[in-house]
Amino acid sequence: MSRKKVLLVGETWVTSATHFKGFDQFGSVTFHSGAQGLLAALADTEFEITHLPAHQAVEDFPFTAEGLSAYDAVLLSDIGANSLLLHPDVWLNGKTVANRLALLRDWTAQGGALAMFGGYLSFQGIDGKARWHRTPVEQALPVECLPYDDRIEIPEGFRPEIEPAYQGHAMFSDITGEWPVLLGINEVIVKPGSEVLARLPKAAGGHPLLVTGRYQQGRTLVWTSDISPHWLPQSFMDWPGYKQLLINMLSWMTR
Repeated sequence: MSRKKVLLVGETWVTSATHFKGFDQFGSVTFHSGAQGLLAALADTEFEITHLPAHQAVEDFPFTAEGLSAYDAVLLSDIGANSLLLHPDVWLNGKTVANRLALLRDWTAQGGALAMFGGYLSFQGIDGKARWHRTPVEQALPVECLPYDDRIEIPEGFRPEIEPAYQGHAMFSDITGEWPVLLGINEVIVKPGSEVLARLPKAAGGHPLLVTGRYQQGRTLVWTSDISPHWLPQSFMDWPGYKQLLINMLSWMTR
């Protein structure tokens, strides 16, 4: 049986640091990826993951429906809207290109599967810089983004709570025992008709954590926390339920 093809977009960053040692100073640049845990977890499953790092997505994310049709699902993770809006032809040369946010929305409407995972540059993000609010992608998602910084930091941690009505949902198949703690989320507004499968405890605000929905013929999903540290600690990644949850998410999206 052929594997289902999934495009993971984002979840990388570059850090520039200045080191001061007495009178002297020097700089360094490092590349980081938060996708390794997800890629490792899904390596031996029915899903074939293509990872498009954030800096490459600016130029290499598909510009046509045919390009997107190569995938059964697209996952946006910790990448802002500008990365898909401001291709170098637009930003540097003032030329026109296809609107890839509208393309992604329309692909979803025609039966694609779209997910967004949380992070500092997901939903509206830190200082509102992710900028997914009032975009075509937001139209397809099962939630609305806030128009400002939407981060909720919970340094003491919280354990996800499955909504009682969805205890037997396929999203939680083969996941047993107590869930590990998470350290934060992006706050969102659930659209009418969407299903909140899991949320934060009431003491932590009761905010949505895992939401599913439909956009015309397509399936959509959001996980408002991260898929790697810092909001999703290493203890969560080491938990057997992490892999199973990812499998269940993709299975629901692509069935």
